[in-house]
Amino acid sequence: MKNLSILILFALLFTSCEKEDSITPVVIPNVATEFKTNLSELNLFSGNLNELNITTKAFEYNLSTTLFSDYAHKQRIIALPEGTSMEFDGDGLPLFPENTVIAKTFYYNHDERDLSLGRTIIETRILMKLNGEWETGDYKWNDEQTEAVLDLGGSSLPVTWIDVEGNTNSTTYKIPSNTDCFTCHGNNGNIIPIGPKLRSMNFEINGINQLEQFISNSQLTGVANSASITSLPNWEDEGFRLEARARAYMDINCAHCHIPGGSCADETTLNLAFETPLDESQIVEQSHLVSYRISFYLDGLSMPFIGTSMMHTEGVELIQSYLDTLE
Repeated sequence: MKNLSILILFALLFTSCEKEDSITPVVIPNVATEFKTNLSELNLFSGNLNELNITTKAFEYNLSTTLFSDYAHKQRIIALPEGTSMEFDGDGLPLFPENTVIAKTFYYNHDERDLSLGRTIIETRILMKLNGEWETGDYKWNDEQTEAVLDLGGSSLPVTWIDVEGNTNSTTYKIPSNTDCFTCHGNNGNIIPIGPKLRSMNFEINGINQLEQFISNSQLTGVANSASITSLPNWEDEGFRLEARARAYMDINCAHCHIPGGSCADETTLNLAFETPLDESQIVEQSHLVSYRISFYLDGLSMPFIGTSMMHTEGVELIQSYLDTLE
């Protein structure tokens, strides 16, 4: 009986070891650093694609003041090659390592009052740093919300959603072409990111400073803490002065074109970067023109020149209120 018990014990131990040895470790695929046909092939997400679960090889980032895109919501992520980091290079864009991938996914909730009713994902825009230069690509989501396919030609589609006040809104959403991407992302003939400037990411989310989190995770190096980096105000935060809010809004919505080297640099002397002193920005001198160009929507004439299909009522009211103080 004793010998039988020993044999059973050895059998159980052997079986346990055999089971442990047979466990296959989960391998998380690296984010692809070339434009594939399907978004799923880039390995930016895990599980069902439409759940937008970010792979552990990437991380989410948010901006204090965001670009208006016809009231669409956005998920923003950065994927850095393993063992690398963004490097501090002042308050603007950090230095991104080779093979960095930046993705921004645009979607509408069906009903802002009840998020459980789902959403419609429209597109995922991609920036990749390859051979020292940034390249763009855009993935359009299918109607089934199961996949997004690389589409460089651009298109438009009708979108309807219900806002927090219960109003039904509709617009014809424009998915940009690669040429459109260059219009906004081009500077002095080169493509650059627009949003992920350190000053735009230097704010608290759920009580934790975003840049401090990046530093702690070794995703941002070359700077000890966020205190030495300025912060771009949130244009919706009335705790900031009107001028600061309006200039922040113009920085993120207009300055990618209206700065030296931007696509409008040969057509206007406006310099709408947040750090540009007012007396050097030409805002005062051209306030009436700015007011006129934002006061209506007409494709090819009104501002922003590209990337929207409707007026941003709240943004226009903010800028107009600021311009009125300059007269």
